[in-house]
Amino acid sequence: MRRGSNLPAVGTYNQTLVLDLIRRSAAGVSRSELAERTGLSAQTLSNVARKLVDEGMVVEGPPIVAGKGKPRTPLQLNPQARYAVGIHLDPAVDTFVLVDMRGTVLAHAEHAPRHTDGPQHLLATLARHANSLLDGAGVHRDRVLGIGVAAPGPIDVARGALLEPPLLPAWHNVTLRDDLRDATGLPVMVEKDVVAAMVGELWVDADQQLSEAMFFYYGAGVGVGLAVDATPVRGRTGNAGDVAHIVVEADGPLCHCGQRGCLGVAVAPERLIAEGVGADVVASPAQLRSMLGDLAQRAVDGDAAVSRVFERTAQSLARAMVIINNLMDADVVVIGGAMWSRIAAAIEPHLRRALAESTEITTTRAITLVGTQLSTDIAALGAACLVLDGAFTARPAGLMITPR
Repeated sequence: MRRGSNLPAVGTYNQTLVLDLIRRSAAGVSRSELAERTGLSAQTLSNVARKLVDEGMVVEGPPIVAGKGKPRTPLQLNPQARYAVGIHLDPAVDTFVLVDMRGTVLAHAEHAPRHTDGPQHLLATLARHANSLLDGAGVHRDRVLGIGVAAPGPIDVARGALLEPPLLPAWHNVTLRDDLRDATGLPVMVEKDVVAAMVGELWVDADQQLSEAMFFYYGAGVGVGLAVDATPVRGRTGNAGDVAHIVVEADGPLCHCGQRGCLGVAVAPERLIAEGVGADVVASPAQLRSMLGDLAQRAVDGDAAVSRVFERTAQSLARAMVIINNLMDADVVVIGGAMWSRIAAAIEPHLRRALAESTEITTTRAITLVGTQLSTDIAALGAACLVLDGAFTARPAGLMITPR
Protein backbone atom coordinates (compact mmCIF):
# COMPACT_ATOMS: atom_id res chain seq x y z
CA MET A 1 0.00 0.00 0.00
CA ARG A 2 1.35 3.44 -0.95
CA ARG A 3 1.26 5.99 1.83
CA GLY A 4 1.48 9.76 2.02
CA SER A 5 4.39 11.97 2.90
CA ASN A 6 4.97 14.77 5.35
CA LEU A 7 6.91 18.02 5.33
CA PRO A 8 9.80 16.91 7.58
CA ALA A 9 10.39 13.92 5.29
CA VAL A 10 10.35 16.16 2.22
CA GLY A 11 12.92 18.45 3.83
CA THR A 12 15.21 15.53 4.64
CA TYR A 13 14.79 14.13 1.12
CA ASN A 14 15.72 17.49 -0.44
CA GLN A 15 18.80 17.75 1.74
CA THR A 16 20.06 14.28 0.93
CA LEU A 17 19.28 14.77 -2.77
CA VAL A 18 21.36 17.93 -2.93
CA LEU A 19 24.19 16.38 -0.92
CA ASP A 20 24.20 13.35 -3.22
CA LEU A 21 24.56 15.53 -6.31
CA ILE A 22 27.38 17.51 -4.71
CA ARG A 23 29.35 14.44 -3.63
CA ARG A 24 29.14 12.90 -7.11
CA SER A 25 30.79 15.97 -8.66
CA ALA A 26 34.53 16.19 -8.06
CA ALA A 27 34.63 19.88 -9.06
CA GLY A 28 31.52 20.86 -7.11
CA VAL A 29 28.14 22.20 -8.22
CA SER A 30 26.83 25.76 -7.99
CA ARG A 31 23.51 26.66 -6.40
CA SER A 32 22.02 27.60 -9.76
CA GLU A 33 23.09 24.26 -11.27
CA LEU A 34 21.62 22.41 -8.31
CA ALA A 35 18.32 24.28 -8.65
CA GLU A 36 18.20 23.35 -12.33
CA ARG A 37 18.98 19.67 -11.72
CA THR A 38 16.64 19.19 -8.76
CA GLY A 39 13.74 21.41 -9.78
CA LEU A 40 13.80 23.04 -6.35
CA SER A 41 13.02 26.73 -6.07
CA ALA A 42 15.94 29.11 -5.58
CA GLN A 43 14.76 29.85 -2.04
CA THR A 44 14.42 26.18 -1.07
CA LEU A 45 17.79 25.36 -2.61
CA SER A 46 19.41 28.28 -0.77
CA ASN A 47 17.99 27.07 2.55
CA VAL A 48 19.17 23.50 1.94
CA ALA A 49 22.65 24.64 0.89
CA ARG A 50 23.00 26.89 3.92
CA LYS A 51 22.07 24.04 6.25
CA LEU A 52 24.61 21.71 4.63
CA VAL A 53 27.33 24.35 4.96
CA ASP A 54 26.39 25.07 8.58
CA GLU A 55 26.60 21.35 9.39
CA GLY A 56 30.02 21.13 7.76
CA MET A 57 28.90 18.63 5.12
CA VAL A 58 29.83 20.90 2.23
CA VAL A 59 32.15 23.85 1.74
CA GLU A 60 32.19 26.68 -0.75
CA GLY A 61 34.94 26.39 -3.32
CA PRO A 62 36.75 29.33 -4.93
CA PRO A 63 34.51 31.38 -7.29
CA ILE A 64 34.71 30.45 -10.97
CA VAL A 65 34.47 33.20 -13.58
CA ALA A 66 32.84 32.00 -16.80
CA GLY A 67 31.84 34.81 -19.14
CA LYS A 68 29.77 37.76 -18.04
CA GLY A 69 27.77 37.87 -14.88
CA LYS A 70 28.35 36.91 -11.30
CA PRO A 71 31.09 34.32 -10.68
CA ARG A 72 29.85 30.82 -9.94
CA THR A 73 30.60 29.53 -6.44
CA PRO A 74 30.71 25.73 -6.41
CA LEU A 75 29.57 23.76 -3.40
CA GLN A 76 31.96 20.88 -2.70
CA LEU A 77 31.75 17.90 -0.41
CA ASN A 78 33.73 17.96 2.81
CA PRO A 79 34.78 14.29 2.86
CA GLN A 80 36.03 14.50 6.45
CA ALA A 81 32.65 15.63 7.80
CA ARG A 82 31.67 12.06 8.68
CA TYR A 83 33.18 8.57 8.62
CA ALA A 84 32.05 4.96 8.62
CA VAL A 85 33.62 1.62 9.51
CA GLY A 86 33.11 -1.49 7.41
CA ILE A 87 33.72 -5.08 8.47
CA HIS A 88 33.60 -8.16 6.26
CA LEU A 89 33.34 -11.52 7.98
CA ASP A 90 34.75 -14.09 5.59
CA PRO A 91 35.92 -17.66 6.16
CA ALA A 92 39.39 -16.72 4.89
CA VAL A 93 39.95 -13.33 6.53
CA ASP A 94 38.17 -10.65 8.58
CA THR A 95 38.63 -7.25 6.92
CA PHE A 96 38.18 -3.82 8.52
CA VAL A 97 38.10 -0.48 6.70
CA LEU A 98 37.55 3.15 7.68
CA VAL A 99 36.15 5.40 4.95
CA ASP A 100 35.27 9.06 4.56
CA MET A 101 32.12 10.40 2.90
CA ARG A 102 33.50 9.82 -0.60
CA GLY A 103 34.06 6.18 0.20
CA THR A 104 37.83 6.68 0.22
CA VAL A 105 39.59 4.11 2.38
CA LEU A 106 41.60 5.88 5.09
CA ALA A 107 42.60 2.82 7.10
CA HIS A 108 42.58 -0.90 6.43
CA ALA A 109 43.35 -4.00 8.46
CA GLU A 110 43.05 -7.74 8.01
CA HIS A 111 42.93 -10.34 10.76
CA ALA A 112 42.82 -14.11 10.61
CA PRO A 113 39.44 -15.35 11.89
CA ARG A 114 39.40 -17.63 14.92
CA HIS A 115 36.64 -20.11 14.16
CA THR A 116 37.08 -21.95 17.46
CA ASP A 117 36.27 -18.94 19.68
CA GLY A 118 32.85 -18.47 21.27
CA PRO A 119 30.50 -15.64 20.23
CA GLN A 120 31.35 -13.33 23.14
CA HIS A 121 35.06 -13.56 22.47
CA LEU A 122 34.47 -13.05 18.73
CA LEU A 123 32.40 -9.94 19.37
CA ALA A 124 34.97 -8.52 21.79
CA THR A 125 37.66 -9.11 19.17
CA LEU A 126 35.63 -7.32 16.48
CA ALA A 127 35.06 -4.36 18.77
CA ARG A 128 38.75 -4.20 19.67
CA HIS A 129 39.84 -4.23 16.04
CA ALA A 130 37.26 -1.57 15.09
CA ASN A 131 38.32 0.70 17.94
CA SER A 132 41.97 0.18 17.07
CA LEU A 133 41.27 1.24 13.48
CA LEU A 134 39.61 4.47 14.64
CA ASP A 135 42.30 5.23 17.21
CA GLY A 136 45.07 4.67 14.66
CA ALA A 137 43.42 7.09 12.25
CA GLY A 138 42.79 9.68 14.96
CA VAL A 139 39.07 9.87 14.19
CA HIS A 140 36.74 11.10 16.94
CA ARG A 141 33.74 8.88 17.64
CA ASP A 142 31.28 11.78 17.29
CA ARG A 143 32.14 11.93 13.57
CA VAL A 144 31.61 8.21 13.02
CA LEU A 145 28.14 7.43 11.68
CA GLY A 146 28.39 3.76 12.54
CA ILE A 147 29.67 0.33 11.61
CA GLY A 148 28.49 -1.78 8.71
CA VAL A 149 29.03 -5.54 8.82
CA ALA A 150 28.87 -7.73 5.72
CA ALA A 151 28.60 -11.48 6.12
CA PRO A 152 27.46 -14.50 4.12
CA GLY A 153 23.75 -15.17 4.42
CA PRO A 154 21.31 -16.13 5.59
CA ILE A 155 20.70 -13.22 7.94
CA ASP A 156 17.79 -12.19 10.14
CA VAL A 157 17.26 -8.53 9.27
CA ALA A 158 14.76 -7.85 12.05
CA ARG A 159 17.19 -8.99 14.77
CA GLY A 160 20.38 -8.02 12.98
CA ALA A 161 21.51 -11.60 13.46
CA LEU A 162 23.53 -14.11 11.48
CA LEU A 163 21.65 -17.38 11.13
CA GLU A 164 23.78 -20.18 9.69
CA PRO A 165 26.40 -18.67 7.36
CA PRO A 166 28.35 -21.41 5.58
CA LEU A 167 31.92 -21.99 6.78
CA LEU A 168 31.35 -19.66 9.75
CA PRO A 169 29.96 -22.03 12.41
CA ALA A 170 31.12 -19.83 15.28
CA TRP A 171 28.77 -17.08 14.07
CA HIS A 172 25.62 -19.19 13.86
CA ASN A 173 22.61 -17.53 15.53
CA VAL A 174 24.60 -14.57 16.86
CA THR A 175 22.73 -11.26 17.35
CA LEU A 176 25.60 -9.36 15.83
CA ARG A 177 23.98 -5.94 15.41
CA ASP A 178 22.93 -5.33 19.00
CA ASP A 179 25.89 -7.08 20.60
CA LEU A 180 28.47 -5.17 18.55
CA ARG A 181 26.62 -1.91 19.18
CA ASP A 182 26.83 -2.54 22.90
CA ALA A 183 30.53 -3.37 22.64
CA THR A 184 31.51 -0.29 20.59
CA GLY A 185 28.88 2.33 21.46
CA LEU A 186 28.31 2.91 17.75
CA PRO A 187 25.25 2.16 15.59
CA VAL A 188 25.65 -1.10 13.65
CA MET A 189 24.09 -2.34 10.41
CA VAL A 190 24.25 -5.97 9.27
CA GLU A 191 23.89 -6.90 5.63
CA LYS A 192 24.37 -9.88 3.36
CA ASP A 193 27.80 -9.62 1.73
CA VAL A 194 26.62 -9.49 -1.90
CA VAL A 195 24.11 -6.76 -1.09
CA ALA A 196 26.81 -4.78 0.69
CA ALA A 197 29.12 -5.14 -2.31
CA MET A 198 26.40 -3.78 -4.61
CA VAL A 199 25.81 -0.84 -2.27
CA GLY A 200 29.53 -0.06 -2.35
CA GLU A 201 29.60 -0.09 -6.15
CA LEU A 202 26.58 2.23 -6.29
CA TRP A 203 28.15 4.62 -3.78
CA VAL A 204 31.30 5.15 -5.87
CA ASP A 205 29.46 5.09 -9.22
CA ALA A 206 29.75 8.81 -9.93
CA ASP A 207 28.29 8.51 -13.44
CA GLN A 208 25.43 6.29 -12.24
CA GLN A 209 26.11 3.66 -14.89
CA LEU A 210 25.03 0.90 -12.50
CA SER A 211 21.41 1.96 -12.05
CA GLU A 212 20.46 -1.48 -13.39
CA ALA A 213 23.25 -3.97 -12.73
CA MET A 214 24.31 -7.16 -11.05
CA PHE A 215 27.38 -7.76 -8.93
CA PHE A 216 28.82 -11.28 -9.15
CA TYR A 217 30.70 -12.07 -5.96
CA TYR A 218 33.23 -14.89 -6.11
CA GLY A 219 34.76 -15.87 -2.80
CA ALA A 220 34.53 -19.03 -0.73
CA GLY A 221 31.06 -19.20 -2.29
CA VAL A 222 29.28 -17.39 -5.10
CA GLY A 223 26.43 -14.89 -4.89
CA VAL A 224 24.87 -11.99 -6.77
CA GLY A 225 24.01 -8.48 -5.65
CA LEU A 226 21.34 -6.74 -7.73
CA ALA A 227 20.50 -3.08 -8.35
CA VAL A 228 17.26 -1.78 -9.85
CA ASP A 229 16.76 1.95 -10.36
CA ALA A 230 20.06 2.56 -8.51
CA THR A 231 18.64 0.81 -5.44
CA PRO A 232 20.03 -2.45 -4.04
CA VAL A 233 17.61 -5.37 -4.13
CA ARG A 234 17.35 -7.00 -0.72
CA GLY A 235 14.18 -9.06 -1.02
CA ARG A 236 11.55 -9.57 1.68
CA THR A 237 13.99 -11.03 4.20
CA GLY A 238 17.21 -9.31 3.11
CA ASN A 239 18.61 -12.51 1.62
CA ALA A 240 18.30 -11.89 -2.12
CA GLY A 241 21.19 -13.02 -4.29
CA ASP A 242 21.60 -16.73 -3.56
CA VAL A 243 22.34 -18.19 -6.99
CA ALA A 244 24.41 -21.20 -5.98
CA HIS A 245 21.75 -23.67 -7.16
CA ILE A 246 21.31 -22.42 -10.72
CA VAL A 247 22.22 -25.44 -12.84
CA VAL A 248 24.98 -24.55 -15.29
CA GLU A 249 26.43 -27.98 -16.10
CA ALA A 250 23.97 -30.77 -16.90
CA ASP A 251 26.54 -33.48 -16.10
CA GLY A 252 28.48 -31.50 -13.53
CA PRO A 253 29.48 -32.51 -10.01
CA LEU A 254 26.88 -33.57 -7.48
CA CYS A 255 25.62 -30.81 -5.21
CA HIS A 256 24.43 -31.41 -1.65
CA CYS A 257 20.95 -30.34 -2.81
CA GLY A 258 20.76 -33.46 -4.98
CA GLN A 259 21.17 -31.78 -8.36
CA ARG A 260 24.18 -31.98 -10.61
CA GLY A 261 26.06 -29.00 -11.97
CA CYS A 262 24.82 -26.29 -9.60
CA LEU A 263 26.78 -23.06 -9.98
CA GLY A 264 28.13 -23.24 -6.43
CA VAL A 265 29.86 -26.59 -6.93
CA ALA A 266 30.67 -25.98 -10.60
CA VAL A 267 32.87 -22.97 -9.84
CA ALA A 268 33.92 -23.85 -6.28
CA PRO A 269 37.59 -23.02 -5.57
CA GLU A 270 38.10 -26.60 -4.38
CA ARG A 271 37.04 -27.92 -7.78
CA LEU A 272 39.35 -25.60 -9.71
CA ILE A 273 42.31 -26.59 -7.58
CA ALA A 274 41.48 -30.33 -7.73
CA GLU A 275 41.29 -30.18 -11.53
CA GLY A 276 44.41 -28.04 -11.75
CA VAL A 277 46.61 -30.27 -9.57
CA GLY A 278 44.94 -33.54 -10.50
CA ALA A 279 43.85 -34.52 -6.99
CA ASP A 280 41.28 -33.58 -4.36
CA VAL A 281 42.52 -31.10 -1.78
CA VAL A 282 41.52 -30.41 1.80
CA ALA A 283 42.44 -26.88 2.82
CA SER A 284 41.18 -23.88 4.74
CA PRO A 285 39.61 -20.95 2.82
CA ALA A 286 42.78 -18.92 3.36
CA GLN A 287 44.90 -21.73 1.93
CA LEU A 288 42.51 -22.12 -1.01
CA ARG A 289 42.87 -18.43 -1.79
CA SER A 290 46.64 -18.75 -1.96
CA MET A 291 46.48 -21.95 -4.01
CA LEU A 292 44.09 -20.34 -6.49
CA GLY A 293 46.53 -17.52 -7.01
CA ASP A 294 49.32 -20.00 -7.78
CA LEU A 295 47.07 -21.92 -10.16
CA ALA A 296 46.05 -18.75 -12.00
CA GLN A 297 49.68 -17.78 -12.44
CA ARG A 298 50.36 -21.13 -14.09
CA ALA A 299 47.58 -20.43 -16.59
CA VAL A 300 48.90 -16.95 -17.30
CA ASP A 301 52.38 -18.45 -17.82
CA GLY A 302 51.04 -20.74 -20.54
CA ASP A 303 50.02 -24.00 -18.86
CA ALA A 304 47.40 -25.21 -21.36
CA ALA A 305 45.84 -27.82 -19.07
CA VAL A 306 45.31 -25.32 -16.26
CA SER A 307 44.03 -22.75 -18.73
CA ARG A 308 41.30 -25.20 -19.76
CA VAL A 309 40.18 -25.39 -16.12
CA PHE A 310 39.61 -21.64 -16.10
CA GLU A 311 37.92 -21.81 -19.50
CA ARG A 312 35.42 -24.37 -18.18
CA THR A 313 34.81 -22.26 -15.09
CA ALA A 314 34.24 -19.19 -17.27
CA GLN A 315 31.61 -21.07 -19.28
CA SER A 316 29.71 -21.89 -16.09
CA LEU A 317 29.89 -18.33 -14.80
CA ALA A 318 28.80 -16.93 -18.17
CA ARG A 319 25.76 -19.21 -18.32
CA ALA A 320 24.62 -18.09 -14.87
CA MET A 321 25.13 -14.44 -15.78
CA VAL A 322 23.09 -14.86 -18.96
CA ILE A 323 20.24 -16.63 -17.16
CA ILE A 324 20.00 -13.89 -14.53
CA ASN A 325 20.35 -11.10 -17.08
CA ASN A 326 17.60 -12.58 -19.25
CA LEU A 327 15.33 -12.18 -16.22
CA MET A 328 16.28 -8.68 -15.08
CA ASP A 329 17.57 -7.05 -18.32
CA ALA A 330 20.42 -5.19 -16.63
CA ASP A 331 23.14 -5.76 -19.26
CA VAL A 332 25.89 -4.64 -16.85
CA VAL A 333 27.78 -7.14 -14.72
CA VAL A 334 30.40 -6.19 -12.14
CA ILE A 335 32.52 -9.02 -10.82
CA GLY A 336 34.85 -9.20 -7.86
CA GLY A 337 35.48 -10.89 -4.53
CA ALA A 338 38.17 -12.33 -2.33
CA MET A 339 38.88 -15.28 -4.64
CA TRP A 340 38.19 -13.42 -7.89
CA SER A 341 41.08 -11.04 -7.32
CA ARG A 342 43.41 -14.05 -7.37
CA ILE A 343 42.14 -15.52 -10.66
CA ALA A 344 40.93 -12.53 -12.71
CA ALA A 345 43.94 -12.43 -15.03
CA ALA A 346 43.57 -16.12 -15.88
CA ILE A 347 39.80 -16.33 -16.27
CA GLU A 348 38.54 -12.95 -17.46
CA PRO A 349 39.50 -13.35 -21.15
CA HIS A 350 37.64 -16.69 -21.23
CA LEU A 351 34.63 -15.13 -19.48
CA ARG A 352 34.39 -12.23 -21.92
CA ARG A 353 34.58 -14.65 -24.84
CA ALA A 354 31.93 -16.94 -23.35
CA LEU A 355 29.54 -14.02 -22.84
CA ALA A 356 30.10 -12.74 -26.36
CA GLU A 357 29.51 -16.20 -27.89
CA SER A 358 26.48 -17.19 -25.78
CA THR A 359 23.46 -18.33 -27.78
CA GLU A 360 21.14 -18.10 -24.76
CA ILE A 361 21.00 -14.30 -24.49
CA THR A 362 17.48 -12.97 -25.06
CA THR A 363 18.03 -9.31 -24.15
CA THR A 364 18.42 -6.71 -26.88
CA ARG A 365 21.83 -5.56 -25.65
CA ALA A 366 25.02 -7.50 -25.10
CA ILE A 367 26.22 -8.00 -21.53
CA THR A 368 28.93 -5.56 -20.50
CA LEU A 369 31.42 -6.98 -18.01
CA VAL A 370 33.19 -4.40 -15.85
CA GLY A 371 35.68 -4.73 -13.05
CA THR A 372 34.94 -3.49 -9.58
CA GLN A 373 35.71 0.16 -8.82
CA LEU A 374 36.45 -0.70 -5.21
CA SER A 375 40.16 -0.84 -4.49
CA THR A 376 40.12 -3.00 -1.38
CA ASP A 377 37.98 -5.79 0.06
CA ILE A 378 34.71 -5.23 -1.76
CA ALA A 379 32.32 -6.42 0.92
CA ALA A 380 34.12 -4.52 3.70
CA LEU A 381 34.04 -1.27 1.76
CA GLY A 382 30.46 -1.98 0.78
CA ALA A 383 29.59 -2.49 4.44
CA ALA A 384 31.00 0.94 5.28
CA CYS A 385 29.11 2.44 2.36
CA LEU A 386 25.92 0.91 3.78
CA VAL A 387 26.20 3.34 6.65
CA LEU A 388 26.86 6.28 4.33
CA ASP A 389 24.10 5.19 1.97
CA GLY A 390 21.58 4.92 4.77
CA ALA A 391 22.35 8.42 5.94
CA PHE A 392 22.99 10.33 2.71
CA THR A 393 21.24 8.74 -0.27
CA ALA A 394 17.93 10.26 -1.35
CA ARG A 395 15.32 7.65 -2.20
CA PRO A 396 11.57 8.22 -2.69
CA ALA A 397 10.83 5.46 -0.18
CA GLY A 398 12.12 7.80 2.50
CA LEU A 399 9.17 10.10 1.82
CA MET A 400 6.60 7.54 2.87
CA ILE A 401 4.98 7.68 6.28
CA THR A 402 5.90 4.58 8.24
CA PRO A 403 2.87 3.09 10.04
CA ARG A 404 3.29 2.78 13.78
